[in-house]
Amino acid sequence: MEEPIRLAKRLAQQLGCSRREAELYIEGGWVRVNGEVVEEPQHRVSTETVSLDSGATLAPSPPVTWLLHKPAGVLGVSPPPPQSRFPQPQDLLSPSQRSPQDRSGQRALKKHLEQLTLVTPLETAATGLLVLTQDWRVRRKLQEDAALVEHEMMVDVRGAVSEAALRQLNTAPVIDGRAMTPAKFSISRSSPELTGLRCALKGYWPGQIAQMCEQAGLELRALKRIRIGRVALAGLEPGQWRYLAPYERF
Repeated sequence: MEEPIRLAKRLAQQLGCSRREAELYIEGGWVRVNGEVVEEPQHRVSTETVSLDSGATLAPSPPVTWLLHKPAGVLGVSPPPPQSRFPQPQDLLSPSQRSPQDRSGQRALKKHLEQLTLVTPLETAATGLLVLTQDWRVRRKLQEDAALVEHEMMVDVRGAVSEAALRQLNTAPVIDGRAMTPAKFSISRSSPELTGLRCALKGYWPGQIAQMCEQAGLELRALKRIRIGRVALAGLEPGQWRYLAPYERF
């Protein structure tokens, strides 16, 4: 029986390339051991079949951005509160949860889960679009320039909404002692028990809409984010994710 050796060494011997080039192929998700992708250059092999996928490239994998349809009951803030019992968004980023609507063409790699930043906080009870990223440009856009990025929300409140309450919602609010830019609220559906509102506002953080509803004498019942900037939730089922496509911009 052959003595096990590092996968990078075995691949370098097969291809006649340098050890570093072999490591780049492996880390890029282009190498299979007995038909299964292995991304760790230190993985040890002996008699297993090692193959390189067609189209393999030595170019390093660029940083990625994940778009997740967060279900209710999943944390939407980072870092998580101490001793939290709720699952985290990263727990949903498994290959089985990838949306069939993903058109990014991005190969899913384990390294995509490293150094992720949640850049669009959302209440645990809320649902909708959540963004996690490795890309400093996306972090800067959605964190440093957060006040310039429009969020579109679906808001359910108990009972009917009067004209006076709607005017209050559309007045520049004071949240946590800070004056905010006015939001744009409109009624999308109504019944004696529940009113559905559509809201567009610049920037968003957990608790903001709840405070605005309270100031208008309304009881918030449900909250869903359906758009951030120019990127919409459309096509993602609850719990599903996809990669931000190269042509998409917030």
